[in-house]
Amino acid sequence: MNELFGTLSDGTPVHRWTLERAGVRVRVLSYGGIVQDVEVPDRAGRTGSVVLGFPGPEGYVEHRGLYLGAVIGRYANRIGGARFRLDGREYVLTPNEGAHSLHGGEGGFDRRVWEVTPDGGHRLRLTRVSPDGEDGFPGRLEVAVTYTLDERGALSIAYEAVTDAPTVVNLTSHTYWNLAGSGGAGGHELRLAASRYTPVDAGLIPTGELRDVAGTPYDFRRARPAGYGYDHNFVLDRGVTPAPEEAAELYDPASGRVLTVSTTEPGIQVYTADHLGPPFAPGDGIALETQHFPDSPNRPDFPSTVLRPGEVYRSETVYAFSVR
Repeated sequence: MNELFGTLSDGTPVHRWTLERAGVRVRVLSYGGIVQDVEVPDRAGRTGSVVLGFPGPEGYVEHRGLYLGAVIGRYANRIGGARFRLDGREYVLTPNEGAHSLHGGEGGFDRRVWEVTPDGGHRLRLTRVSPDGEDGFPGRLEVAVTYTLDERGALSIAYEAVTDAPTVVNLTSHTYWNLAGSGGAGGHELRLAASRYTPVDAGLIPTGELRDVAGTPYDFRRARPAGYGYDHNFVLDRGVTPAPEEAAELYDPASGRVLTVSTTEPGIQVYTADHLGPPFAPGDGIALETQHFPDSPNRPDFPSTVLRPGEVYRSETVYAFSVR
């Protein structure tokens, strides 16, 4: 189903598309490719919304820095100093978090209107072209993001991109989850398939170390309350995979809802939303951003994010819902 969600200040219409299957309802916007709403049942069969969102496009524009539910690109997370070198040439990006580039810069994918094409009743394909030089990134990048609800009601987000010049690409979804539907999410139990994480400096740029989580507050190998104070990349134990493999599980004991995240990506950024402000409160949601590591273009020892002409960038993350 396609409906008008509202208009931007310049009159551009924003449409909302609804996918529904196996008791799960997902709503996606043409603006930012935003996952605006996800409704799933609790253990008693009562359906409720489990993501943070706004009722109109003006909320997303006004609170753009929250990146609520949006597709993030060209580069998810941070690039230190808003610059990197590739094939001997330095590229200077748009700094938008102090001296650093965050989530693609000021002109990131989260604030673009995408072309949306339905593919049957349970799939949407979103496309856009990022021109050469957009926010300083090289190459003309053709991007497609496909949202699919499978027969179980699991949501797949699959990304593809091709370029006409060497560039770097790192795409993700910045959806904030609250399986209780309201209140803080710090009591959700989190489990990660990650034995290491990437420590960061004061600017949240990785130091380059891959540190063991054992004996630290970053050890989520066994489920425990997520708490607060996290904005860190965790190194998944199996690295990059050709098909999605389980990376994380989030469980709300009150509602019984379970979110299982599987991905092809080598890392997952856990952000406990400590800096959310009105109309939300700090800790109202948890973002589980599957991605390559922050600042990888400046860290040759990290898994590469380089994409060259003739290659196809592919990434997929699956969000499965259940109760216990």
